[in-house]
Amino acid sequence: MATITAAMVKDLRESTGAGMMDCKAALTENDGNMEAAQDWLRKKGLSKAAKKSGRVAAEGLIGALTKGTKGVVVEVNSETDFVARNGQFQGLVKMIAQVAFDVGADVEKIKAAKVGDVTVEAAVNDAIATIGENMTLRRAASLEVSQGVVSNYVHGAVVEGAGKMGVIVALESPGKADELATLGRQIAMHIAAANPLALDPSGLDPAVVKREKDVLADKYRQQGKPENVIEKIVESGLKTYYKEVCLLEQAFIHDTGKSVAQALKEAEGKVGGALKIAGFVRYALGEGIEKQESDFAAEVAAASGKK
Repeated sequence: MATITAAMVKDLRESTGAGMMDCKAALTENDGNMEAAQDWLRKKGLSKAAKKSGRVAAEGLIGALTKGTKGVVVEVNSETDFVARNGQFQGLVKMIAQVAFDVGADVEKIKAAKVGDVTVEAAVNDAIATIGENMTLRRAASLEVSQGVVSNYVHGAVVEGAGKMGVIVALESPGKADELATLGRQIAMHIAAANPLALDPSGLDPAVVKREKDVLADKYRQQGKPENVIEKIVESGLKTYYKEVCLLEQAFIHDTGKSVAQALKEAEGKVGGALKIAGFVRYALGEGIEKQESDFAAEVAAASGKK
């Protein structure tokens, strides 16, 4: 039987919005398994959140760079947030973004690329030696269109082009570049705020859709609904889910009375041509990285030989 800690209850509460006692019960019932506990709460109708929010655990910066029909986003991690405010580190992140723009998003190619007389990897190692913290280029992504624009938005920017979150979005269109750039930034801001999982339902991971269907079906099964009714409810529930997690179906944050798809259609007249979203990338600092929690008092006691 897993030990249910206060930290586990807190994490579950933050990701679901459910009450503290309900979260403790969910973890107890599911032997401490966080994902199973989330599903258990949803089946009981106790969860207020439809999807798990990624826990941001690593420090560093996200760098984003776009020019014309091309754009890149990179994540460079450090051990502490203090380093993210260091001018040398900020310059390093912007330099890496420029290299990624030039050579592509393959991390190994970026590391091997030359900047002056040294490689990017050597520049990172020099920064580690100077600043005194470990740093890593974790990931990079790029987008490009044959005609149109790639726009970006950096949230929590500490310097131009680098912050806690970066989004790039590609708009394919023969329309006016300035109008497209303005619209692209608005959509990038929407993506930062709404965190879509895919452009449309066809882009969703089948395993994610199956999990959603299973949770909905089990919830209404427990309420005693007949199977033929459950099937219809699940299909209706999936449509609601798609509106929450698919970019084109989400309510546009700049005008919630219309979907992103509707906003794009209406914008065609202004930009002077048909347009579509060719792709998007959203990087939030440290998402998916588990950070070790430390008990500072225990560490001090251990260092001094106390129990």
